[in-house]
Amino acid sequence: MTVPPLATPRLLPLGDAAWTVEFGDTIVPSLHARVMGFARSLQNLHAENALPGVGEWVPSFRSLTVYFDPLQTDAEQLAITLLRIAGDSTEVVAQGRRWHIPVCFGGAGGPDLDDLAQASGLDADAVIARMTATVFHVYMLGFMPGFPYMGGLPPEFSLPRLATPRKTVPARSLAVTGNLCAIYPWESPGGWRLLGRTPVSLFDATDSQRPALFAPGDAAMWQAIDAETFHSMEAEAAHGQLDRTQFLVAEESPWPAP
Repeated sequence: MTVPPLATPRLLPLGDAAWTVEFGDTIVPSLHARVMGFARSLQNLHAENALPGVGEWVPSFRSLTVYFDPLQTDAEQLAITLLRIAGDSTEVVAQGRRWHIPVCFGGAGGPDLDDLAQASGLDADAVIARMTATVFHVYMLGFMPGFPYMGGLPPEFSLPRLATPRKTVPARSLAVTGNLCAIYPWESPGGWRLLGRTPVSLFDATDSQRPALFAPGDAAMWQAIDAETFHSMEAEAAHGQLDRTQFLVAEESPWPAP
């Protein structure tokens, strides 16, 4: 069932230096398009210096938070302005970068692959084939810098989080839960189901322009690789020799075949 965005966006205070504009309470493409349309409007106005005191904004599945300097702008007046902009904004399906990311499925890096296969009534190879044939869309970044929350997971792979989260999830683990897919940028605790690992770094602090590999509006497909290729590429990455841009798919090109 498709749930429409709120007819009138809702404004929520976040401390004394931020407003959150909420468009709904579900994770659906149409609602996210409304959020991205609002973000586009803010970007255009900010470029015209029409939003004094506003420093940045952060989109999510269903809302967007605007951070501002309360010494440079009146919070109540900004609230009125934001609601007006949100009400006038149209839906935008963001066209970001497209990525074809290598993933080594199963084994030690994907300990939940067989459980997911059993729950979906498929074998592991069929799960991998389905995952590598699916286009995943980045809705937002959160939890930790560079962590992408991605929609598009086939519904038969929808499972709840683990009853007992792992204390340690290896960096660059491909994971799923509910109707979402993600990759952990760094080692951390986590309760999502792990299907494999990628050798590609998701966050590069030396890249001042775009440290996070993904951004809201990006899309990605996975490319299955074997363990030998994974370790070879991981070694290249460790020595700074794995150029992340090689995994970009040109805008005018079709997606590579699985």
